Amino acid sequence: MERVKVNYDTLIQITKAISTIRDPEEIVLITVEGVTHALNVKGCALFLFSPGSDELKLAGSFGLSQEYLSKGPINTLRSIPAAFQELQPVAIYDVGDDPRIQYPEAAQKEGIASILSVPIIMGSGLFGCMRVYTAVPWEFTLNDVNFVQAVAQVVGLSIEMCRLNKGLKDSIDILKAMRDPKAVHYKKRTPYEGVPKGFTQKEIEEANA
Repeated sequence: MERVKVNYDTLIQITKAISTIRDPEEIVLITVEGVTHALNVKGCALFLFSPGSDELKLAGSFGLSQEYLSKGPINTLRSIPAAFQELQPVAIYDVGDDPRIQYPEAAQKEGIASILSVPIIMGSGLFGCMRVYTAVPWEFTLNDVNFVQAVAQVVGLSIEMCRLNKGLKDSIDILKAMRDPKAVHYKKRTPYEGVPKGFTQKEIEEANA
């Protein structure tokens, strides 16, 4: 995997795309695809925490197979638990030799080597998490972690605003609405086709305008 330098320009491009959307499903799709392209990794997924349980519910993903996504429920007490107990990012270098992985066999079968798990925090509570998956063993840099944290918080705030605007009780209600066939009037697609590695001065000025 080629290491790509992620800078403020890339973050601006992703957050600008998110800011123009009011649909939570498209916000999630834009985010996971954008992070995948920005870091040049295998995939990315965003999960929402289910109040009253210890499980994470999948909100959206990019680059991962349906078989892997259907491997079973993700428990915050068994799946990289330190990220949720300490509310801090956790990087797993080798998924095949780390007891913090809940489904190591499924991860190896999927071709996943390393995982970065970043909690999404609202106030002092857990809102969800974003996970980045690589196809080769990868030591995530501080730059990588800071970038994913920033994007995760932005998308978390965007989903929270959708919840408040729709008058829903919690983030899981947003997730249920996203998956309700009656609420979907067209086939969702990601309007964001990847994060450019660089921008012109004009594009940067427009993004900051």
